Amino acid sequence: MAERSTAVDVADNSGDKPLTAQADQSTADGVANNRERDTDSDEAQGSPTSEGSGKTSPPELHSGHKLARRYRLEECVTRLDGFSSWRAVDEKLRRAVGVHLLPADHARARSVLAAARSAALLGDPRFVQVLDAVEDNDLVYVVHEWLPDATELTALLASGPLEVYDAYQMVSQVASAMAAAHREGLAHLRLNPNAVLRTSTGQWRIRGLAVNAALRGISSDTPQRTDTEAIGALLYATLTQRWPYETDAHGLAGLPKDIGLIPPDQVRAGVHRGLSELAMRALANDGATASRHESPCTTPEELVKAIGEMPRIRPPEPAFTAPPQYQRTAYQQGAYGRPAPHIGATQPVPTPPPPLQSRTGKALKWGVSALLIAALGLGSWQLADALMDRGGSADDPNQTQTVDGDDKGGANDGAPEGKLLDIDSATEFAPSGSGIQEKDVPLAVDGNPGTAWVTPQYLAYSNFGNLSLRKQGSGIIVDLGAVRTVTRISIGLYRSGQTVEVLAGGEDGSGASNLDEYPERLTQLKTAGKDLDKRLDKSVKTRFVLVRITDLPPDTSVNTFRGGISEIRVYGS
Repeated sequence: MAERSTAVDVADNSGDKPLTAQADQSTADGVANNRERDTDSDEAQGSPTSEGSGKTSPPELHSGHKLARRYRLEECVTRLDGFSSWRAVDEKLRRAVGVHLLPADHARARSVLAAARSAALLGDPRFVQVLDAVEDNDLVYVVHEWLPDATELTALLASGPLEVYDAYQMVSQVASAMAAAHREGLAHLRLNPNAVLRTSTGQWRIRGLAVNAALRGISSDTPQRTDTEAIGALLYATLTQRWPYETDAHGLAGLPKDIGLIPPDQVRAGVHRGLSELAMRALANDGATASRHESPCTTPEELVKAIGEMPRIRPPEPAFTAPPQYQRTAYQQGAYGRPAPHIGATQPVPTPPPPLQSRTGKALKWGVSALLIAALGLGSWQLADALMDRGGSADDPNQTQTVDGDDKGGANDGAPEGKLLDIDSATEFAPSGSGIQEKDVPLAVDGNPGTAWVTPQYLAYSNFGNLSLRKQGSGIIVDLGAVRTVTRISIGLYRSGQTVEVLAGGEDGSGASNLDEYPERLTQLKTAGKDLDKRLDKSVKTRFVLVRITDLPPDTSVNTFRGGISEIRVYGS
């Protein structure tokens, strides 16, 4: 297929320098460090066209503004060159989305609409999907997916280079995705670490296909080579934590000046040789390396083929924790736990202790026997007396009986247990407006402990991946249907080791995902086991009960975390 000159014909010129080495500046209104932000806020690939982009000001919009009576703008993440990008909420489907906005008379408005509609037709799940592209009176806006639990490659590289297997997975998935896009005539032209995301399940996704270039008026005479070179720069950065040009970009230091482009394995020790050579073949160096002279990869398709010819890199073996040193029990420390004697060896026979045949021994035996007989007689008399008292006073209205307290926190003098209350409905606690597993919430109140609301898998940090949208954690809000008197709560957790608390919304609570709406503390915030059962010292009147999780236990994979709630029961009247 002949290369197209632009990303869906969004511009008509380009520069001679590598597009990945050039940059434009943007302002992110104080939220540029949000790892879930939609638009790149550091460096941009390519050079804007001279279509008069600076002549049109971005629409004067604010948080809370609604588009099409559906998309509520939340916060501006980029304001640049006559357009703005926002995190928003789709109130119809109750989910977070991203929105690009620009005036309808903007010089690139038509190009942006064309690029967005072409990207939407691709429908490849490896790309962040375009959901809507609309011209509404004086505005043009593009709505796309928002992935709150994905992490930008920029953020991943902030702590160091990626492991060999992770770098291999990244370049394999990104290259194959871009090869599929180019087969449909679509180019990216702004493929940098801010445009590549890793989801909580370990999959890599690309955002801004065609649209990001259209917004900035970026074009290329060789779009396939441009995107291939960008993939090579991404691989170079994951292996070395350096940007493969002299300029610093995307939070990464560039290469030292006047030395040229050197292979990754000469920048950092221990770099995988095959991946190092692959990065050099994709970058603009004619494929030359220190030890081999392979032909360069000029299209994503050729890069995919080169990856397929490499020996497959397998995932690392899971870390094995050695069991604690074996401790012999007191029983095993006796003769039973000692090594068996060799056959034929003569073992000395221990001499048994002499029987109590002396006068003192006989007196001791009689004394012990008498004490046992007396104890049995006294116990039988007390038992009979207690039974007679209970039977004779069954009709006494002043009689009180002792009720066993809750074995997990209840008190004998606390609130009565009450009956199991019906739960009218349940919703996810999402103070940022973005839920995580909303469709599974009913599984936590269905009466079946075998089903559960389970969080996604989070990487590196137990506090929901240290994501800004999850600063207050997550959890489930149950609605009792009306104000009820709550005396006991019983929570079954998906896994032990979660940091949990239970709060009540008071008599005037609204059930909103706002922590201030839950002033009544039913349990302390602490690490819990598989079950959290608490009989309250004092009953609480409320309609809404919040089970809030702030910290997750380790998951099955190394350096991953996951939690959840299997069942919520509320008792009272």
